[in-house]
Amino acid sequence: MSFVHLASAPYPFAAPLFASTGQGTRQFAELGIALLLSSLIGLEREVRQKSAGLRTHTLVGVGSALFMEVSIHGFGSMTGLDGVALDPSRVAAQIVSGIGFIGGGLIFVRRDAVRGLTTAATIWLTCAVGMACGGGLPLLGLAATLVHFLVVRGFPKVTRRLASMPSVEQVELRLSYRTRSGLLGRVLELCTSRGFLVTDVQVDSAEGEAGGQAAVVLRLEGKGSAHPLVEELTDWDGVFEVGLRSHRESTE
Repeated sequence: MSFVHLASAPYPFAAPLFASTGQGTRQFAELGIALLLSSLIGLEREVRQKSAGLRTHTLVGVGSALFMEVSIHGFGSMTGLDGVALDPSRVAAQIVSGIGFIGGGLIFVRRDAVRGLTTAATIWLTCAVGMACGGGLPLLGLAATLVHFLVVRGFPKVTRRLASMPSVEQVELRLSYRTRSGLLGRVLELCTSRGFLVTDVQVDSAEGEAGGQAAVVLRLEGKGSAHPLVEELTDWDGVFEVGLRSHRESTE
């Protein structure tokens, strides 16, 4: 009866511990970088008291990096065997698909408002950072981490500044005035001099002959307030009634 030495067996489980090239200093360093970067992202989420915080993001990042290491180095001993074709991208593709389950669980609707979209996107980004580190692309992972802080921390300041900027005001100015007195032309001139663009003029009705009454609706656009315009028109002779209807449209 003969015995086969395990070291000589052509199977991956027979290889000595740490003998694989996928368990060297570089791989441990890549896992360490994934740990650091994913922890930074998770810490930012933890400080803001989001549903997925430090632990979730760290585990997602390190786990994604480990999956990439296994995908790249874990099956190297199987190459060269009959009927075996190695495709390192298969595991990576499954990571991208699988992370959607965690992201989907973070999104919920409360009172017709969707919550958790940014946190779910951050989980997705952390997964990509871990994959980049595990795939030997730590500089790309670092760049993606910096992008995360730029978007999450910097963009809200930009949007708040844009929101404080003057917005375009669209108003409907309704006038009732005496006809055949040249008032409509003067009203149009006043609106343009105050910085408003006249986009439409609609005459609703006209009654009587000379000295009769007419109603007109002017649609205006501008960045200023139209209330001073109404106050001035109220004091004009021949203007019987002035009405204003406005709504703001954000420039963002």
